[in-house]
Amino acid sequence: MNPVVEEVTERLRARSLARRTGYLARLDAAAEEAALRGPARTSLGCANLAHGFAASPAAEKLDLRGSAKPGVAIVTSYNDMLSAHKPYETYPPVLKAAVRAAGGVAQVAGGVPAMCDGITQGRAGMELSLYSREVIAMATAIALSHDMFDASLMLGVCDKIVPGLLIGALHFGHLPAVFVPAGPMTSGLPNKSKARSRQLFAEGKISRNEMLDAEAGSYHSPGTCTFYGTANSNQVLMEVMGLHLPGSTFVNPHTELRRALTEAAAARAVELTAHGSEYTPVGRVVDEKALVNAAVALLATGGSTNHTLHLVAIAAAAGIELLWDDLAALSKVVPLLTRMYPNGEADVNHFRDAGGMQVLIGDLLDAGLLHEDVLTVAGRGLSHYRSAPVLKEDALVWEERTDPSGDLDVLRPVAEPFSADGGIHMLDGNLGRAVSKVSAVKREHLVIEAPAKVFDDQSQLLRAFEAGELDGRDFVAVIRYQGPSANGMPELHKLTPPLAVLLDRGQRVAIVTDGRMSGASGKVPAAIHLSPEAARGGPIALVRDGDPIRLDSARGTLTLLVPEEELARRTPEGRPLTDGEWVGTGRELFAAFRAAAGPAERGAGIFAMNGAAE
Repeated sequence: MNPVVEEVTERLRARSLARRTGYLARLDAAAEEAALRGPARTSLGCANLAHGFAASPAAEKLDLRGSAKPGVAIVTSYNDMLSAHKPYETYPPVLKAAVRAAGGVAQVAGGVPAMCDGITQGRAGMELSLYSREVIAMATAIALSHDMFDASLMLGVCDKIVPGLLIGALHFGHLPAVFVPAGPMTSGLPNKSKARSRQLFAEGKISRNEMLDAEAGSYHSPGTCTFYGTANSNQVLMEVMGLHLPGSTFVNPHTELRRALTEAAAARAVELTAHGSEYTPVGRVVDEKALVNAAVALLATGGSTNHTLHLVAIAAAAGIELLWDDLAALSKVVPLLTRMYPNGEADVNHFRDAGGMQVLIGDLLDAGLLHEDVLTVAGRGLSHYRSAPVLKEDALVWEERTDPSGDLDVLRPVAEPFSADGGIHMLDGNLGRAVSKVSAVKREHLVIEAPAKVFDDQSQLLRAFEAGELDGRDFVAVIRYQGPSANGMPELHKLTPPLAVLLDRGQRVAIVTDGRMSGASGKVPAAIHLSPEAARGGPIALVRDGDPIRLDSARGTLTLLVPEEELARRTPEGRPLTDGEWVGTGRELFAAFRAAAGPAERGAGIFAMNGAAE
């Protein structure tokens, strides 16, 4: 093993010992009870159980009345508005039949909301996005709360949905959980063309209809969007953490292989129950090694910065205290191995065709950058994930892939990386701590020193751009009061096209914000997730127009170049919206979340760590 990976893992284990021990003790107590009583539903009273199978078909009623077949919960994020979740419409009957054939009985236990950040970008609804992760976690817990189930099948793909499902599942850590992906849509309009259209539209050089044609050519069918944002980063991390079946992540919807993998996931869930042959509780799968593996994969692929929040929150649900310091240490030794939009022109289908997860995982294992000795839904050992699923005479089999990358412009080995360090850097300085995605940033833009231009809302910056007020000047755009306690930490991705225009004109520009920029963060240098946030007294509230700021993503520093004595004389400027102002689009329903939200570097969640006080 790489010594830094080992050191980070050991520090993580030592730091988390008390909380993790308590978590596992509760898991083991629940598992012991499950092993003694038979299928979970057999402990229910007659009236309770009758309610649990009242709506079931006759054959399922017999199964559910009996005490031989384990119960499997299906928790689904299906809706038919969002392309990534549309394929799940057909999954329940397929999963039920496969579970029945494997000797279990499955029921749809509940649904969780699935919102799309791509739709809500720049809208009031985006201020509910991060909070939706906590709603999904709670909805998952409600779905599993009926004590009817011995395992779960989690159906989710995008942004906050997968982290929310996993956080909820980890609070039922004694139950196995298999995540069942839907797969990406086929490739549409090339990403370079889409990005160019966005910049032209920002400059007013193409019409709305032309822009809409370009977007519709990119997002064109059921399946996940094909760029490497949060949704597809979710999928990579679930596979590297051993929560997907090997090679199932990037198989397109509505193919024979996709259906075979869906059926195999259902059968595997039965085998993993306490009453099957390989009991594998999800709380044991998600351990310190699995989380380090996830962090390594995130860095090696230049994945979504949103996971600097989500991985911390997921770890907390498993009683593990993951810190940004851990990511910073790993980033120094994990090379960047992929180029997928917005970090390159390829999409996830091109990555899959170049060798995909099997080549990526195999190479990282060989380099000692991933822990091999981990528990997964495929069995013990991450080496299972060197294999790719194939159909042979209508039978699903896995074949180990030993070939190297088929396209070095998309996927490279550790020995020939795109960059020697990871695609995400952590920043520290007198403004606080922040995250910087550098995988798409040109080397000459890794260090930006320029006067601050301060905004308290992204719409102010957009109006300034449209009015030409930002032309011909270097500046660091400071967008504050965008943190989890201020307004739900919305993504500010709509700022990327106009600032990219200025960057292409030769201006030196960057962003510093306590908000998010999303998995689609591109070539504009940015310090995001700044903690502490302005609404909680962070130094960003002290910044004035014209203050020099130095954003050095290469060295990992973020500095407000103002004397300490001057800062000590200042008082915060600007303010977040009050509860009375924070209304519309349902935002007022989430005031309690805003009040309870933790800092970004602690995952920006509302739950106390593992049910214990922070």
